[in-house]
Amino acid sequence: MPECLSRFHTSLLDPSTFTITWELVPGRGSFEQDQIQLLRSAEQAARGGRVHALTITDNPGGSPALSAEMLSTELNRLGIEPLVHFACKDKNRNMLEGLLHGLERASVCNLLIITGDYSNEGYTGLSKPVFDLDATQLLGLITAMNEGLEVPTFRGTKRLTPTSFFAGAVVSPFKATEAELMGQYHKLQKKLRAGARFIVTQLGYDARKFHETILIMRHLGFGDIPVMGNIYVLPAGAARMMNRNGLPGCVVTDKLLNEIAEEARAADRGRAARMERAAKMYAFMKGMGFAGVHIGGHGLAHDDVVHIVDRGEELAHDWQDIAREFDYPQPEGWYYFERDERTGLNTETPVDRARSRPPTPISYRGFRLLHAALFNRRSPLFRPMTALALAVDGSRCEHAVTRAEHLTKVITNECLHCGDCGLPDVAYICPTSQCPKGQRNGPCGGSFEGWCEVYPGKKRCIYVRAYPRLKHYGEEDSLSAYEVPPVNHSLQQTSSWLNFYLGRDHTAKRLGIVPPERKQRQQRS
Repeated sequence: MPECLSRFHTSLLDPSTFTITWELVPGRGSFEQDQIQLLRSAEQAARGGRVHALTITDNPGGSPALSAEMLSTELNRLGIEPLVHFACKDKNRNMLEGLLHGLERASVCNLLIITGDYSNEGYTGLSKPVFDLDATQLLGLITAMNEGLEVPTFRGTKRLTPTSFFAGAVVSPFKATEAELMGQYHKLQKKLRAGARFIVTQLGYDARKFHETILIMRHLGFGDIPVMGNIYVLPAGAARMMNRNGLPGCVVTDKLLNEIAEEARAADRGRAARMERAAKMYAFMKGMGFAGVHIGGHGLAHDDVVHIVDRGEELAHDWQDIAREFDYPQPEGWYYFERDERTGLNTETPVDRARSRPPTPISYRGFRLLHAALFNRRSPLFRPMTALALAVDGSRCEHAVTRAEHLTKVITNECLHCGDCGLPDVAYICPTSQCPKGQRNGPCGGSFEGWCEVYPGKKRCIYVRAYPRLKHYGEEDSLSAYEVPPVNHSLQQTSSWLNFYLGRDHTAKRLGIVPPERKQRQQRS
């Protein structure tokens, strides 16, 4: 596999180097003031030599902006490496792969793989959400491309020239409930197994949660993967927006908001205080063992970034005392590890999750019984159902069976008739119809206090709903057991029941169910 030889990659894997990235937001347009200022900042960073890479956001807030992929090629020419936020939103899997081929040709190898914000207003109205792949699946594609992607040809298959991407992913430890946080950690495991080479935290200000991120990486067996902490220089306006979850996934508690409001009364409107807060975050992250920091903030200049780094280095020797200042827990917030009363951070002892076994709805129990009777290979009904599926498939009865299945599942699960059913993967909650982003491998980072990013106060995140269902049976960690492939759209509007018994959908393939021999002969003929 070709290795990315970027400065960012080299520094991040070097234990003696603390890596600095600076986040820039392109804005909407091609030659507006936002783009002019961004390139000026890039030139300053290139000359200064203190920043290892500039991170470029991808349509932040779900609104249109200058393409991060296109802009990255300009940054390369200026002599500063880009770290492209490569988002799953707005692009199907073919477009994602095509962009990756283009980035490889342009020698852009640093990628931060993210789900992306839900679509916002665009030209004449709301943009159609895409989310054809999730972050785990996209990391799997990149890993396959790095190894030499095997693709079909008229004569069989061929293996493409391996790419050299250095791809990382994001985790959000800033979640209030057990179900919400465990969803993040289950998905983190999948991202790491899919090939994430580094991890960046979401935005928050609770030192204990940052510390938890380092510990959970060790606990999951990935302690050698570098982790970067997220530092956002926080003014009062942005703090208010994040406090009400106006920027999904970014957490500012009431306690912190009140402190920032008081600081804003100063003559400089709190500028000195927020710069000092950022420097202190740099200090405690370096002390905790982070591999680097990801610095951002609206209107942040290059000199500001340098100041944060220099001041952070001055404070680093006092990081343990400084960490105590960042005591901003969410109300009744849940932590994976027991609290260390001596340091105010965490011990390495996980809390006992088995102490509680929540109730589970009767409907879920019914689904489990039905699934065990009809779709378990050890069930006495499995072979007769397979024979029935073989007889129905391609016959005059197929349409009636397909419609009956669809009607049943519309009533029970709001089925969208994808034919590649995801119900068994998420405790019989449909990820296609009931998650606006169609997330099949775990939650996005935008939920807040258990509510879906898109429907706050109205709909719970499907993984927050699935977790207690599974925990009732002691199976909650099954949510990280395997990576779910993307929907096979060639199965749209076909019977997922037939597809399962005849070995065509992803669940059948995972379980090793192959098409019956007679059906295979028919397909060959």
